[in-house]
Amino acid sequence: MKWVEALDIAVENIAAHKLRSGLTMLGIVFGVGAVIAMLSIGAGAERQAMETISRLGLHNVVVRAKSGLRDDQLEEIRAQSLGVSLRDAEAILDAVPGVESVSPKAKIEPYKILSAEGTTDAAVFGVSHEHARLVSLEVAEGRFLDALDVRDHAQVAVIGDRVRRDLFGHSPALGRHVKINDVWLEVVGVLRSAGVDGETESFQGVALGSAGTSIFLPVSTVLRKFDRRPLESPLSEIVVRLEEAESGTRAAAAIGTLLEHLHGGAEDYELVVPEALLAESRRTQQMFNLVMGCIAGISLLVGGIGIMNIMLASVLERTREIGVRRAVGARRRDILVQFILESFALSAIGGLAGVLMGILIAKAVAASAGWPTLVQVWSILLATGVAVTVGIVSGLYPAVRASQLDPIESLRYE
Repeated sequence: MKWVEALDIAVENIAAHKLRSGLTMLGIVFGVGAVIAMLSIGAGAERQAMETISRLGLHNVVVRAKSGLRDDQLEEIRAQSLGVSLRDAEAILDAVPGVESVSPKAKIEPYKILSAEGTTDAAVFGVSHEHARLVSLEVAEGRFLDALDVRDHAQVAVIGDRVRRDLFGHSPALGRHVKINDVWLEVVGVLRSAGVDGETESFQGVALGSAGTSIFLPVSTVLRKFDRRPLESPLSEIVVRLEEAESGTRAAAAIGTLLEHLHGGAEDYELVVPEALLAESRRTQQMFNLVMGCIAGISLLVGGIGIMNIMLASVLERTREIGVRRAVGARRRDILVQFILESFALSAIGGLAGVLMGILIAKAVAASAGWPTLVQVWSILLATGVAVTVGIVSGLYPAVRASQLDPIESLRYE
């Protein structure tokens, strides 16, 4: 018997018992669907993690002023430490091996941001000219801050896209002026928004802010021309760019030792290591994949048992048919192939239905929960291949049993 003819007969037998075949395939369908949905969610989360970590910089270490401290705690700390300051940035650049560059960052709390045409709410930061390169900010119009702006305490600003729309509508923003608190600044650049416009992004609990709702000024301008709260740390953070071959964890340990000395042991700062955050994210994702893989594996196992049961029942039902086919010249091998192909068809059809189900689940999760999903070709091939393998293995014993039936006894079977 030809393989194509045997496969046609297998499909006809499945179609003749639609309900039974459908129930048999449910385990395969759910298993494959779960595998694809799980891998799609995992792949989407990993891609988002990589995109988000680029905002911190995979080869960066961030020194942040500790927030949430009470005034009495700050008074005690300031007796030992000035807080995160430009002195720290200079010391890190000079003393820590493997440091390529540093970018100090100061944050102010604006009570008004306005132009001649409108007002807005935005986060205002003072940064160095290196900041855009270190945290992958892209300029859509104009330019970012340069070294002369920082040296001369220039009253210039680079604004986010949403800030531009709030302050100037659809009119050009370059060369226009914006007033932050009591200081007028000239707009020299507009940033390209990253992520969802207006939303503050975060990664592993670390807030990243949003380029669309941010304003960047020279750090020297912020420190000299804007007031800050008493006891507040001069800088909100220092972004430290490491050389390509340098380990973030090792550099963070060296930076921590240096800052402990400079701050007199005061714990008024914290270190954020994007490399370690990414590793933790991957460990969490691997645990999620393991748990979901076990659940999907159980579904596939149940599906395989279902196929084996239904194939054993089919052998009993078709015992007389097997006897007739053997009597007219069918070989044991033909019977074996026939039943294996039938179990293959059950698992393949169930696998295809599971693929569709998994894609729909991934899309539904993306639409309802806002989680990123990424359906990959290799995940479809993997899930379908496992399902077909489970189907063939499950159908092997019933097929062998059918091929070993005695033709005479089979013809007598009622």
